[in-house]
Amino acid sequence: MKFLFDVFPVIIFFLTFKWGESHPILAQSYVAQYLSELVSGGVVAAEIAPTLLATAVTVLASVVQIGYLLLKRKKVDAMLWISFITIMVFGGATIYFHSESFIKWKPTVLYWCYATAFFLAQFVFQKNLIRTAMESQIKLPEQLWSRLSLVWIGYFIAMGFANLFVAFNFPTSVWANFKLISIVAITPAFIVVQSLFLSKYIEEVK
Repeated sequence: MKFLFDVFPVIIFFLTFKWGESHPILAQSYVAQYLSELVSGGVVAAEIAPTLLATAVTVLASVVQIGYLLLKRKKVDAMLWISFITIMVFGGATIYFHSESFIKWKPTVLYWCYATAFFLAQFVFQKNLIRTAMESQIKLPEQLWSRLSLVWIGYFIAMGFANLFVAFNFPTSVWANFKLISIVAITPAFIVVQSLFLSKYIEEVK
């Protein structure tokens, strides 16, 4: 349930974009009606309207997401704050400059922010974020915790480059598909493979 809550804005972006892609004139009409004052020049072409509409809805979804947690006085994870800030900045730039480039850069910036956070935590502050998150569930040697942290750093860096490759070499529709798949399939698959490795290792040390 928490996973679905965390990826809620991504799912909203995908669904809204796909709807707008199928109804470009309606999407352009909604953008003109609700976002014209936020768009530089006030005029949006039909071909980019689905992206702007999806971005605006995602920004709103992110605000609702954070607002809900704050109202319920629940802890907002650091990664969720990073995601919120990046969608506000890059989503806002996408709408104002009516350019898809900004929102396409957003996942890469987010991935690289995660990689930087993991790197700084481990090598500057001597704090392993993976260990902090998982130590209550499993016990591993210090060396393995360090390796896991490096693996996640490498994963975030690789996913950042993968996003840029898809975003700027394929149509926006393909990138939207990849964006969703990377969240609901690739990352969970990576975690499953990691869990299998850890299970085997734990059995060996026992």
